[in-house]
Amino acid sequence: MTAPNDKPNDGGVPVPVTPAGASTGAPAEYPPASPAGRGMFGIHGSGDTSGFGGLVRPRVPIEEAPRPYGGYFDEVRDALEEAYPGFNEAIEKVVVDRGELTLHIRPEKIVEVCQVLRDDLALRFELCSSVSGVDYLGADERRLHVVYHLTSMTYRRRLRLEVAVPADAPHLPSVTSVYPTADWQERETYDMFGVVFDGHPALTRILMPDDWEGHPQRKDYPLGGVPVEYKGAEIPPPDQRRSYQ
Repeated sequence: MTAPNDKPNDGGVPVPVTPAGASTGAPAEYPPASPAGRGMFGIHGSGDTSGFGGLVRPRVPIEEAPRPYGGYFDEVRDALEEAYPGFNEAIEKVVVDRGELTLHIRPEKIVEVCQVLRDDLALRFELCSSVSGVDYLGADERRLHVVYHLTSMTYRRRLRLEVAVPADAPHLPSVTSVYPTADWQERETYDMFGVVFDGHPALTRILMPDDWEGHPQRKDYPLGGVPVEYKGAEIPPPDQRRSYQ
């Protein structure tokens, strides 16, 4: 048996070894350009996005909610309909789900709707607290959705707006002229999802380097990360370390 003192002195530098179960063709190495709901690491059909829990999550269609909605939701719709003559042309559908009111809006009308929601005395949604993106790859032809969360501090109400654009023409008017708080939030959505906000004062990347290629939160973007060098050893991206079978 070799004594502890007889171990070679490597100075604490980690030696790169192939982990058990690793393979060059790890199933998570590149993401599937297939319908949303497919799990990572080679899992198919279960809706389990992790691949480990055995979760089965059926895809629920987003449908128009019948009236009455309940709570203040009816008041918000009625006030917007009265204040905005183009309501029927601008609003694709109204959805109430999990205690939240969502207005699905045509892309070209988003600024007009926001202006009315902010300025009308019966609405007064003064704050845009969030602008974010969602990629419905395989579930919607207009797969890139932009979500706006509005808050009325006057009436203590919340409202969610959602706009959908196709990936091959991801253009959407910027709402920064109505909500200045959307400036950096639109930049982040552009950086991560590639949605171009026309009219933005300075639409540049905010998280990734300026010369970065692609948009990391799109579902067809490669998983993992970039190789990291640590004390002379190169640590590969997580999805290339083992196959997770």
